[in-house]
Amino acid sequence: MTSKVLQSTESSSDTQHKWDIVTLERVLKYRKEFIRISDLENYKRCRVQCHVQGIVLRDVVQGTQIRTKNQQVCKEGDFLVAEIDAKLGGFGIVPDDLEGAIVSSHYYLYEIDEDVLDKSFFGFFIKTPYFRDQVSAQGSTNYAAIRYYDVLGYTMPLPPIAEQRRIVARIEEIAAKIEEARGLREGAIEKLDIFSRLAPSQVFENLVSDTKLLPIGEVISFRNDLIRPTDGKTGKLRFIGLQHVESHSGNRIGEDKLDAESLQGRKFKFSQGEIIYGYLRPYLNKVWVADCDGICSVDQYVIRGNPDKVDVNYLAHFMRSQTFLSQAIDLTHNLQLPRLRTALLEGIKIPLPSLSQQRSLVDYLNNLQLQIKRVKQFREDALQEFDALLPAILDKAGTGLLTGDELKPLCRQ
Repeated sequence: MTSKVLQSTESSSDTQHKWDIVTLERVLKYRKEFIRISDLENYKRCRVQCHVQGIVLRDVVQGTQIRTKNQQVCKEGDFLVAEIDAKLGGFGIVPDDLEGAIVSSHYYLYEIDEDVLDKSFFGFFIKTPYFRDQVSAQGSTNYAAIRYYDVLGYTMPLPPIAEQRRIVARIEEIAAKIEEARGLREGAIEKLDIFSRLAPSQVFENLVSDTKLLPIGEVISFRNDLIRPTDGKTGKLRFIGLQHVESHSGNRIGEDKLDAESLQGRKFKFSQGEIIYGYLRPYLNKVWVADCDGICSVDQYVIRGNPDKVDVNYLAHFMRSQTFLSQAIDLTHNLQLPRLRTALLEGIKIPLPSLSQQRSLVDYLNNLQLQIKRVKQFREDALQEFDALLPAILDKAGTGLLTGDELKPLCRQ
């Protein structure tokens, strides 16, 4: 794909110089035409989304429901601008499915002179900072409305119509490739999430087949150390609830600071190195090894492993595995509000190799999680780059700084 958007080989500054900078009055015609609403007819009403997200159907209503009887009618390809929300990106090109939709007098409608301005080119241009900065300058306060003549005074670079169409074709080509690449990368992340769950489970499935199994109750104990509102405690308490533990990964994703004096209800105390397990709705798979001291909800168990028999991190990995999770779900799926009671949890069997083998498996699983986290972060960074790429291309196209040489490597990616 080596065709060029611009056939010229001049520099960016030369390219911009060759494009006339014109006011929108030269390419748009303000149209102020109203119809009288009939109570006997139905009408489509549209609305403009902020941040240049397009124009969408608001609703379809009977004329009797429309209080203001004088309304404007949109035509496909019109440039529609919201009087107040324009400063927030409240403008766009009317799509063909909203032909005939009505808007109130708080909108401005402009016909595009398609002999000199391609509406798709203009649709890309209005998304650029070059254009949006001009709109924001007029709407500098919260309730500042722009006027119809403000819009006509905005400026834009205007290449020849054939050049506009070549640019539109290339931008659409690049946009399609960006979306394709985004889909591939997002699909890869989904597969990585699946792998991150299946790989540890496979480790434990292999252990189940050739390792001694013991009920978990033989290697753990439950800590039931409560703090109550009536205990007279003072100061701040670190609270880690179910909402603060990520499903499946065991990562802590937040905490709350609670005032001991205004504590609501009972809470369990926990210490660093203990397992905090969400036994309410066990299918959520929330298993966290505490990295601090604090309190948790009574919908979580505080579990201690017997250090002579089980490594606490090995135990946590097992409790997050599909091997454990499947049994927890089977034991509670008939309950309206699933809770894995202590007796049920204690009965689940765990493969128990030697402590040295357990620690070797913990090292392996921790390293696997680290590698998966790094790959996911890399892919997340790549998706953010994709998010930034198209706006940058649009901005260059809108200001006349886009060259064929800049586009060619993008199209090869």
